[in-house]
Amino acid sequence: MSQHVKRLEQAIGVCLLERRPRGVVPTAEGLVLRQAATDSIVGLDQALRRLTELARDGVGSVRITTGAITVRHFMSEAVIAFRRRHPAASLELRTKTSSRTCFESLAAGTVDLAWVTIIAPLRGIEQRPVVELPWVVAVRADDPFARRSALTAADLARLRPILPPENSSSRAHLNASLARLNVTPGPDSGTADWDSAVLLAELGIGHALVPALPGWQSVDVANTPLRFLPVPELPPLVVGWAVRQWETLGPLAREFAETVVRHCEAR
Repeated sequence: MSQHVKRLEQAIGVCLLERRPRGVVPTAEGLVLRQAATDSIVGLDQALRRLTELARDGVGSVRITTGAITVRHFMSEAVIAFRRRHPAASLELRTKTSSRTCFESLAAGTVDLAWVTIIAPLRGIEQRPVVELPWVVAVRADDPFARRSALTAADLARLRPILPPENSSSRAHLNASLARLNVTPGPDSGTADWDSAVLLAELGIGHALVPALPGWQSVDVANTPLRFLPVPELPPLVVGWAVRQWETLGPLAREFAETVVRHCEAR
């Protein structure tokens, strides 16, 4: 192995490993080569999975990573439809706490699809927007703000905000939008997910500033404890699919992704 590495170093003219008394560690150049090799191995693994699915006529698995509430709000109908068409296929849903960790799983090749907040382009990852989610403020029906039909950016500074977690992509999007509007919200209560934020608003803890998830608007009627007030000045949050390469995605994974898109568009 040492001779192979030495010949490779001589061929490309850089040092790949740093020799130390207790072993070796990769140099910066070695890390670049290791990442390239990892990409190739992951790509090969995905190709083999796709060939296996084609040979077994739809029998295989789809590995998906996303946040804990995504299945309820975006995928439940698609999961039912997919299972009816492919009863022998396996759906593996792996929940993560943020889009960042979803991207990491995707890059490592441990999942086929990731449902994420769409962000700036990432090397080696393809993103496809599916849904735009306007920002809304969830307030109790007895709150003074509940008499309004919408809120302005200036109103946000007067809220007792319940915001997405600091390390989430949705929070980064929200912070950037508020900064562009020169709005500084008051001290906020953090929460792990959007459903929890809405629950805290219902309990009177504060005002939940959240994306308008499918199904929430249907509860905004006179006999419910909550109102969802739009904030038109905030640009919507965009969510959708991320994959390593759509071209190499297996037929089952591609079909599931397209099924989710169709059900989202039909709402």
